[in-house]
Amino acid sequence: MGAGRRVCSSGGAAIYCGDPMSEQELRVLGDRYEIHQRLARGGMAQVYLARDRSLDRPVAIKELVPEFATDPSFVERFRREAQAAANLAHPNIVGVYDWGTQDGTYFIVMEYIDGPSLSQVIRRDGPLHPRRAMELASEVAGALGFAHSRGVVHRDVKPGNVLLTGSGQSKVTDFGIARALSSPDEDLTQAGSVMGTATYFSPEQAQGQPVDPRSDLYSLGVVLYEMVTGRAPFTGDSPLAIAYKHVQDQPAPPSSIIPDLPVGVDAIVMKLLSKRPDDRYASAEDLRADIRRFLAGEPTNAERAMLGAAAMAGAGTGVMAATALQPAATQAVAAVEPDQEEHKSRTGWFLAAMVVLLALVAGGLFWWANGLNGNIEVPPLVGETREEAERQLSERGLVAEITEEPNDEVDVGRVAAQDPEAGAMLSEGDAVKLTVSTGAESKEVPDVVGSTEDEARFILVANDFEVTVESVQDSDAESGTVVSQSPAAGTEQPIGSTVRIQVSLGPGEEVVPDVTGQSLASAQEELQAAGFRIGGPQEESSDSVPAGQVTRTDPVAGTTVERNATVTVYVSSGVERVEVPDVLNQSEQNASATLRGRGFDVKVVTATVSPGDPTGRVIDQDPSGGQTANKGSTVEITVGVAGTTTSTSTSTSTTSTP
Repeated sequence: MGAGRRVCSSGGAAIYCGDPMSEQELRVLGDRYEIHQRLARGGMAQVYLARDRSLDRPVAIKELVPEFATDPSFVERFRREAQAAANLAHPNIVGVYDWGTQDGTYFIVMEYIDGPSLSQVIRRDGPLHPRRAMELASEVAGALGFAHSRGVVHRDVKPGNVLLTGSGQSKVTDFGIARALSSPDEDLTQAGSVMGTATYFSPEQAQGQPVDPRSDLYSLGVVLYEMVTGRAPFTGDSPLAIAYKHVQDQPAPPSSIIPDLPVGVDAIVMKLLSKRPDDRYASAEDLRADIRRFLAGEPTNAERAMLGAAAMAGAGTGVMAATALQPAATQAVAAVEPDQEEHKSRTGWFLAAMVVLLALVAGGLFWWANGLNGNIEVPPLVGETREEAERQLSERGLVAEITEEPNDEVDVGRVAAQDPEAGAMLSEGDAVKLTVSTGAESKEVPDVVGSTEDEARFILVANDFEVTVESVQDSDAESGTVVSQSPAAGTEQPIGSTVRIQVSLGPGEEVVPDVTGQSLASAQEELQAAGFRIGGPQEESSDSVPAGQVTRTDPVAGTTVERNATVTVYVSSGVERVEVPDVLNQSEQNASATLRGRGFDVKVVTATVSPGDPTGRVIDQDPSGGQTANKGSTVEITVGVAGTTTSTSTSTSTTSTP
């Protein structure tokens, strides 16, 4: 990040634009995440723009504010957000990469979205185009549906928690109060309290009742209402007043605010905002299917339901009106005065005609609605095999339209979704759209061999794979490095499947065995079997080890060293041969010292010399100078003496006889 650059970005509930921190101010979390700038502050956390030093990329850091770091309930809520979101790898959910604690507080490392929140867009631009609003609602529904399939309810769906990327893609964030469906009794609040944002509460959430995926759909309905009208359906002076309206009041249809709003949008929003969860869409996927119908220009299920209800209500009103008004009209005609008879008669006829017209219109609507619905009930086909679903439809005179899509929840060849839903009424020859699973969506497995364990985990999880780790000793790889993976890199594997990686523990350690006195071949074999490389061999003389046998190793036997280390072997070349120095004409004392210095023992003999010749000098030696002899062998020197007596004496390397 260049110096002086000023960044404005979204961080959930609040927006902060500030200058980048100076190098002196930079904080580093977890010895990895370099904090550069605060982006936002919400109710319990601050969001920073940071750089991941390991992967050299921008990330968003959400850090629990210090005053809440000692509150167990807030820490638990924060931990829950990290855990819930980290398990939700989806294109429309902000990714969570890591979390940790430092300096007495907690932080979450998230995908950085360099774009505004949906609430910013609405405040800045006003109502969105209906088609754009429905496209965003479909993406958010896809994210929620994925979370619901993993057993997680968001519980705080609102425009501030929907971020938009530079390409316009939506990303749902802030699972801070998400709850697992498997633990409906678990709560982070005091008894009778609720969590979330009052403007987007579902009625059951406002009353402190248990929530389920349909509660998120109600909140999404409020968001969609705000997207197409520019304002929320309910406002008030306090959160309590708004929550009361969610429970008691019916919202005005969006079309009463935006008159030219398409009927399909109106119907979908009002179905989402039904007070009773059973009257909403059964799932986020059902909602997405209806949005797809709207975007394709087809009638939506929400429209059909609204039209049927209106037709039934209209028919009932017409019949009652005809029954109630006819006697009254007769009495009115009988009671009129002669001068008013003509006027009253016309009025009565008018009223009668209106009653008949209303009845005809109601009857026509009722007939039309039934004509739309037909008289063939669509069977439940989700979970059936493709062949079985086609057979059931064919038996009822209906046509199957097949679309194949990946689905990690439904087995290959089975129906994952149907349109219309089971129970809908169709006419003979009508089509039922079936989405048949091709199995889990697959991806190419990335190559992580040579990466560190942490890097490999991140890469694989980011590509929607699970990871298992096996530790192995490997003499050729540093500790912590991935040495193999299965399945192999480049193969196509189902999303969510497991990739097993083997991580090196390093080569390990072994004790150098004692191979002294062995032949070279035998010593090398034993050392290699122990996991060592062989260095040498190096020759050296030895008085005690015969030639060709091992005299020693380096490192020495008994030393504990790393496996795969090099052990140098030394082999005996036999007793050392030394050149005998020439000591002729030296004094006995000097000659003996010279020979002993070369490692020889000394034997001294005497011989008489002619008168006048020097005495006390070496006149002969055996072996003679310049020859080689075994180190430690004896060299005999002859020393000249006067007289006729010949004697001998021996001098070792430690003593001598003059």
